[in-house]
Amino acid sequence: PTYNTMNLYLITQDVNTNYDTFDSAVVVASCEADARLIHPSPYVSSTDCWCATEDVKVKLIGEATGQEAGSVICASYNAG
Repeated sequence: PTYNTMNLYLITQDVNTNYDTFDSAVVVASCEADARLIHPSPYVSSTDCWCATEDVKVKLIGEATGQEAGSVICASYNAG
């Protein structure tokens, strides 16, 4: 993996608000468009516990050095 200075983004969603869903995560990406594509859990590929890509809100919150693009730093999960 290549470790360059990357951006930290807060990704959030307010469409899928049931139990057993993610509402936000902090992720590492090179740009907003890439951050929007990252799922809060590397083990789940469906939108059942997240949302569609077009519903993801993205906010730049800082920089990360030594982190791989696509990494999830932390995520907020609403267990049922």
